[in-house]
Amino acid sequence: MDLIKILLIIPAYNESEGIVNVIRKVDAYRKKCSYHLDYIVINDGSTDNEEEVLRENNIDHVELIQNLGIGGAVQTGYLYALEKNYDIAIQYDGDGQHDIESLPNLVEPIIKDEADFTVGSRFVTSSTSEFKSTGARQLGIKILSTLIKLLSGVEIKDVTSGYRAGNRKVIQQFVDRYPSKYPEPESYMHLLAHKIRIKEVGVNMFERETGESSIRLLSAINYMVTVSLSILFATLIEKKEK
Repeated sequence: MDLIKILLIIPAYNESEGIVNVIRKVDAYRKKCSYHLDYIVINDGSTDNEEEVLRENNIDHVELIQNLGIGGAVQTGYLYALEKNYDIAIQYDGDGQHDIESLPNLVEPIIKDEADFTVGSRFVTSSTSEFKSTGARQLGIKILSTLIKLLSGVEIKDVTSGYRAGNRKVIQQFVDRYPSKYPEPESYMHLLAHKIRIKEVGVNMFERETGESSIRLLSAINYMVTVSLSILFATLIEKKEK
């Protein structure tokens, strides 16, 4: 029986300081895991020396000639996964926040055909994560989670988690359409409209080792209003297209 082919999609913007350490942990895990596990770093038009670091350390990557933002970078990874015929694609941050040891929690429900898409969560009972983010961020996550539940009937507690995995059906869906600015919350509306089975699973996460979250650059109110509107627009778009 052929091994399941899994791709880690690692978007990275100005992560030259920590990307090598992230890849070292991935490589160490690859040696002991039971999957065929590859990775691809998407250098999202970085303005630091990230490209130089990636080349010097022979890190598999795609260099984007300009910054596309998190949505464009991740969608590039899904396109790569589709073209290379991977069975499962996993979004994995380049800042050291995601624990590679939690990977089985994400992929096993997909392999067992219990879900098409899994969400790595800090807020379900099976999570071992001590890092939960700031109180303000957690409040925002709860508000967005409530909004999605009201619109779809589906509860996703860690709605902004970027540690997510999808099967071939999801890979194709995200190649066709992937939200650009705040992709995690908005993408759920598109997935649910296409009858994608979503399962939230417990994972471990760390506080980011390097860089700065783009969300911290925005006021909490502006972020919440913008993301809430994107979720509402996504709902309207899917209803109109049906």
